[in-house]
Amino acid sequence: MNQTTKTEFNPAQQRFAFIHASWHTDIVLKCLDGFRKGLKDRGYDIDQIDVIAGPGAYEIPLQAKLLAKTGRYSAIACSALVVDGGIYRHDFVAAAVCNGLMQVQLETEVPVLTAVLTPHNFHEHDEHREYYTRHFVVKGEELANAADGALQAKAAI
Repeated sequence: MNQTTKTEFNPAQQRFAFIHASWHTDIVLKCLDGFRKGLKDRGYDIDQIDVIAGPGAYEIPLQAKLLAKTGRYSAIACSALVVDGGIYRHDFVAAAVCNGLMQVQLETEVPVLTAVLTPHNFHEHDEHREYYTRHFVVKGEELANAADGALQAKAAI
């Protein structure tokens, strides 16, 4: 009978990609702040996070797939704020992005985590900007928690 030696999971050796949309970057990049903090609190090396800007949310799934296929990343985190611009259905864009990201992780077996948010009401005034700025920090910490959980579960298999 073959005995396989299982390697111990080491958080400090994990590499991450963090993809963000280039719209509302002052808000969206707060997710990266929360993600870094959450990973650091769990023993990950935050210097192992590559930050990639995409043009918008709709382009994130393709970028995630291309990065996942390189084999360099343990997990990929994605962040965007998809708002109703009055031109087309923002909920359609958000659904397409989330569905695309799910497909990427199923096809590549690399965890792909999403903080692509679609508020029902977002207006360019201070109250909403401040609320979503704080909220994206929390979402980043949630992404770190999800990344840790996914990688721990994957390592246990």
